[in-house]
Amino acid sequence: MSPWIEKQRYIIDFTISSLLRRKVKNFGLLALYTLIVFILASTMFFTYSIKKEASIILQGSPEIVVQKLVAGRHDLFPVRDIETLRNIRGVADVQSRLWGYYYDSLVKANYTLLTPPAQTDTAHAGTRTITVDSDTDDSSKPLFTLNGAALEPGTLIIGNGIARLRAIGKGDYMPFRASDGSIMNLKIVDTLSSQSELVSSDLMLMTEQDFRKLFGIAPDYVTDAVMTVKNPSEISMVASKINKRLPDSRPIVREEILRTYDSIFNWRGGMMIVIFSAAVLAFVIFAWDKASGLSAGERREIGILKAVGWETSDVIQMKFWEGAMISLTAFFSGVILAYIHVFFTGSPVFEPALRGWSSLYPNFALTPFINAEQITTLFFLTVVPYTVATIVPTWRAATIDPDTAMRHTGE
Repeated sequence: MSPWIEKQRYIIDFTISSLLRRKVKNFGLLALYTLIVFILASTMFFTYSIKKEASIILQGSPEIVVQKLVAGRHDLFPVRDIETLRNIRGVADVQSRLWGYYYDSLVKANYTLLTPPAQTDTAHAGTRTITVDSDTDDSSKPLFTLNGAALEPGTLIIGNGIARLRAIGKGDYMPFRASDGSIMNLKIVDTLSSQSELVSSDLMLMTEQDFRKLFGIAPDYVTDAVMTVKNPSEISMVASKINKRLPDSRPIVREEILRTYDSIFNWRGGMMIVIFSAAVLAFVIFAWDKASGLSAGERREIGILKAVGWETSDVIQMKFWEGAMISLTAFFSGVILAYIHVFFTGSPVFEPALRGWSSLYPNFALTPFINAEQITTLFFLTVVPYTVATIVPTWRAATIDPDTAMRHTGE
């Protein structure tokens, strides 16, 4: 073993014993330090993972959504305009959609109602699966699966969140108040796959006939139209053609939807950090005071070490190892606790704020998405400043004459 390594081992042994002599003070600092790392890491892990999960799911969203605008507001889309969209060069397919929101005053929650896309093969109308491309090990990921239940007029398929909130399931009936004031009782024939709960928790699937009756929508109108483009690189060009053919419409490309969700979760993650900024600021002040102001006992200890032959560089190394031990212990403890909190317990502390306000929450397990950039950013925000802050005051104390330091601290 080289002399330098042997020397560092002795310095580390002395540093550990020095920390244990002031264990109450150091334990308090360590607990606060770990809490701050835990807060920052939990926010970072949750925000990044749900953004990644949403981006994977939204890759299966339509390439272009075309909405009708009246006075700058979303309005019903005329069915006659769908043929105009089909005639645009570069368009592979156009489908109409019927979807909307229904407020349930009983549980004070909004449901998303949707009619499944048209199915030419009626024999398999009840086993439809919508998939999206994924960069994970699986080649595709289901958005929702109808589990073999056929949708017929008077029937309904609901998401798991609705089933939990209303305590209902297959075979039960659910009442709706239609636009004309009549009551529609729809029979629940199945629930959507729990694997898709991030997007299907508040979702209801019903037939076009029931949807139009519920909201009073005429047959010659739909909610909007979705388009598939032959060449993905021409999506923006097709969108500009839509604006020229239908000036009163608004084409929304998939990239815009992805950017919107990304901005929302970035904003919510930043909101959580701002909320806890007071705690972070208090820790910064506490850590700086601890690091920059050595106590009388610590100064006396440094004076004794200098008197028995320690060099200034040895004292600085000792304080460096002391700061590194505290900060690294807090860092790894906080990161591990944050990982367990977010990916094993469902992040109960930050979930309501980061997922948004709602009476109907999805119940799903986040897939861990952690990269080197996250850990590196967290490391430089928490470990490096504290470790560096311990060196300057230690150097100032170590350069004082040992006799002066011991006499001064002993008075």
